[in-house]
Amino acid sequence: MTRPYQKLAAASLLLVLCACASQPQPSAPSSTYRLPAPPPAGEPTDFVGMTSAQLQASFGTPTFSRRENGSELWRYDRGDCRTFFFLYPAGRDMAVNHVETLPHGATAADPNCLSALRAKPASPAS
Repeated sequence: MTRPYQKLAAASLLLVLCACASQPQPSAPSSTYRLPAPPPAGEPTDFVGMTSAQLQASFGTPTFSRRENGSELWRYDRGDCRTFFFLYPAGRDMAVNHVETLPHGATAADPNCLSALRAKPASPAS
């Protein structure tokens, strides 16, 4: 004859085994990676790839600049418009990788804002 605690122990063990068997098994890691989304439509390609020297020759000294984690941000202010150039290492120089403006408009870089930047002569480099 079995004792009551043996039945309880057997039932508990059975419940534990059932719970373990129903746990989903982790899948093997995927060897494919999703690329980030492309820049928003309307990225001004005539600025992308400009070196820091070309940018300064075209628009002068930026109103504001900041270096952070190997990248640079240059801001130019023209009237009510602010243009932000994001520069990243390209060989021995830094080059524009992305452009944004405030106001944005329909895209990250508003064409009217970029036209205002082009219209004002470059200030002397310091």
